[in-house]
Amino acid sequence: MLRDDINNAVKDAMRAKEERKLSTLRMVNSTIKNADIDARGQGKPPLSDADLLGVFQKMIKQRQESVELYDKGGRAELAAQEREEIAIISAYLPKQMSEAEVTAAISAIITETGAAGIKDMGKVIGALKAKYAGQMDFGKASGMVKAALAG
Repeated sequence: MLRDDINNAVKDAMRAKEERKLSTLRMVNSTIKNADIDARGQGKPPLSDADLLGVFQKMIKQRQESVELYDKGGRAELAAQEREEIAIISAYLPKQMSEAEVTAAISAIITETGAAGIKDMGKVIGALKAKYAGQMDFGKASGMVKAALAG
């Protein structure tokens, strides 16, 4: 499980005295615990590995936005810190699909679900998320799905 991998990595980072990695992994653990508490408050079970991948992608996206702001503000040291955190968190995500692979996956799901138009977009995105969690940027994929269903 991802949780075990992260906890083991925390221990390894402590032993190796890797401060950046240790603080980032502790932050990841904290985010996971908060997400579990939110889920429990809504009567749901603790997050599965697939759910955790979504949490990790959200964390990476937040850091990418911060990098842009720091670069614009001339804060290179803070941007570099965020990039290091992105690299550490990304290590726990599956390999990202290329654009060609995303296009092929979208075509397959459209065929599989029998989607005929824009009204079926939710069904296609839901199937993509179920099958390819953590492997693609669903923000970009939704634009591609919309284009495929419209054309």
